[in-house]
Formats: sequence, structure tokens, C-alpha cells
Amino acid sequence: MTPEEIAAQMDGRLRPQNDGMRATLPASTIQNHAAFLARLPDGALACAWFGGTLEGKSDISVYASVLEEGSDIWGPAVRLTDDPDRSEQNPVLFVAPDGQTWLFNTAQPAGNQDESRVFIRALSREGDHLVAQEKRDLGLPAGTFIRAAPFIRDDGAWVLPLFRCNPRAGIRWTGAFDTAATAISRDKGASWSVHDVPASQGAVHMSPVALSGRHMAAFYRRRQSDWVHRSTSDDGGRTWSAPTPTDVPNNNSSIGIATLPRATVAMVCNPVSAAQSSARRASLYDELEQVDDRPEAQSGCNPVWGVERAPLTLCLSQDGGARFPVRYVIETSAGTCLSNNSLDGKNKELSYPVIVPRADGGLDIAYTLYRRAIRHVRLDAAVVRDLMGQLEHFAERTV
Repeated sequence: MTPEEIAAQMDGRLRPQNDGMRATLPASTIQNHAAFLARLPDGALACAWFGGTLEGKSDISVYASVLEEGSDIWGPAVRLTDDPDRSEQNPVLFVAPDGQTWLFNTAQPAGNQDESRVFIRALSREGDHLVAQEKRDLGLPAGTFIRAAPFIRDDGAWVLPLFRCNPRAGIRWTGAFDTAATAISRDKGASWSVHDVPASQGAVHMSPVALSGRHMAAFYRRRQSDWVHRSTSDDGGRTWSAPTPTDVPNNNSSIGIATLPRATVAMVCNPVSAAQSSARRASLYDELEQVDDRPEAQSGCNPVWGVERAPLTLCLSQDGGARFPVRYVIETSAGTCLSNNSLDGKNKELSYPVIVPRADGGLDIAYTLYRRAIRHVRLDAAVVRDLMGQLEHFAERTV
């Protein structure tokens, strides 16, 4: 598909496919990336993402659209943020226990992720769209980023997964010093404390899920572009083990995680690693015109950028996410991501997935389509049941 062909599909209408329904969300911006899905208190599905001309530029803002339950068309894309000096990225939607919906997002100058701030805004519904209230800085250290929603601990504390870009004076950010952490709030988001995940250099986009009792697992994108990593908590998310590899390759791109019935962990990702590809680019922001003559890090981990971001694959596990033996391709392409340009047709990535289980047993999944649009796939419940049957058959054969 060309950028023009994608633009012609961006009407938000769900259309039947062999495995369910698909829609390409409406947007007026040239670039659209980093989708996040959440079920609103009234049952509608909300999707937030960032859009503008190019990631890192100050015209990048957070947008959102709403799909009413029972409807087959997404509502209008509405801008929720507008900082004229920063690139506003990585939106996260969170419905608190009291029913209030919140938007978290990052904001950085140009490609300087180590200067990022994290903001929060209350959201409300007005007709067919969301409206954002005034923003508030969370007060987290400079260089803090987010990707996954908070979870509520058993003592009522909010736990927000983080990754930290850990600024180094005189050194340009490349991801070499990125680590994982959590931020804890005991006053419903008014104040936060930061707690690091041990031995987590290069492990970012921490995405926790509950398993059983107080046992949890968290999954990580890796700057080293080797494997999706996993850590565990046996105390309800208070402390975490050091991340270790799963059996799913990772391309230094985002993953989406959810739990399904029958103790199943579902992950959507691009199961490709640097060991499987020779594609490389200098950095995430090497197309920005702003000159930054600071040297790159000569220590830390070795970030790898440019590995293909495709296919987009649903992976299923029944051992808490240590192994994912059942894999289902949702969409495939060349996956080329050596450029973030959304208009020249060279970018073919299917990336940054998010997954939300449906009450009927199906799955709602959203992701970036060629850096031009956000695609929504509603995977049919019958398809999910068949995949879970394959997973149980695998488990029986390996006992």
C-alpha cells in the first residue's frame, strides 16, 4: 500500500476480514504512531496515539478517537495535547477505580528523550469524543518515559511502569543507558516515588500483567534487539526480579501484553531480532534537522535500531510467559523502518501494538500502519478459541 492508498482507507469504518474486522482510524495528521487502547467506563473503546509530521518534532501531539460498543465506525480524531515546544508522545489511557479516565503522556524537546517529562490530564466524554483538562507534571526525573497503563496494587497504590533514559552530561541520548522502573503513588496520582528494576539495562516498555495470587510477570522491549525479556514479582508488584529472555525475538520495538482466560498470556509483537536481520539505522531520530553535535555514549548497552518491524504476530503462553509456542500472524509486510518518513512510501512497519480482551472472547488490537495511520483489528472469538486450543494441545504433548 502507498501512503495515498492508506489515506483513502482512513475513514474509521470496521470492515469484515477472514479473522474478524479491520478499520483504519481517521486522522488529519501525516504521521500517526504509538496507539493505546482502553475500555471506557461506559463500555466504549478509546484509542489514543501521537500524530504530526515526524516523531520528535514539536508539532507531534496526542490524539484520540472513540468507538461506541455496537458501532462499526470510529468517531473523529480529536487533539488532546498541544505543547508548542515539545514532541508529545506515548499516550497511556487509565481508568481509575473511581471511574475517572486519565491520560498520561511524555513530552520532550526534539530527539532528546533524556529530557522528557511525564504529564497527566483528566479526560471526560463530550458526545462522540474525549476532552482533556489541564495538564500536570508528575514530577518524575527528567528522561522518564512510559508505555503501559498503571495497575492498582493490593494496598490501593497506583503502580506506573516506567523506563528511564538516565541523562549523561554532554552525551547524546541513544538508548545506551535506558533502564526499567516503576513509579508508586499512594495518593491517587498526586505524588510519586520511583523504584528501579534491578539489572535492567536496555529493558524498556515494562508491561506487567497479573498471573495468580500476588504473582505477576512483566515483559520488556530490548534496546539490544535480541529477545523479549521477562521479570517476575511474588509480592503483588512491590519488587521485581532482573529481566531474563523469553523465547520470543525482539527488534527494539514495542510489545503489547494481556491476560486471557485459562491462565493464558497473550503478547502482540514483531518476533524478529538483530541476529535475523542486517538492517540498521543510526538512531531513532536521525532524520530530525536539529543539529546535535554531542558525542554518543561509549559505554552502556549497545542499542540496535532499524531491524524490520513486521510481521505483527499474536503469541500465546500458558506458563506465565516464559515460552510462547503458539503464534498467529495478524498482518505482514516488509517491515522496513530505516526511515520514519510517512509520505515517501519507504516505511512499511507494523508496530507498537496494544491488545485489549473483549467480553465475547475476541481481541481488540491496534497498531501503527506504515507510520501513516493507526489500524484496529478485532480478532474474532472463534479464532482466539482455536489458538487457545492449539496452546492446550501443545501443553498436553509436553507434559
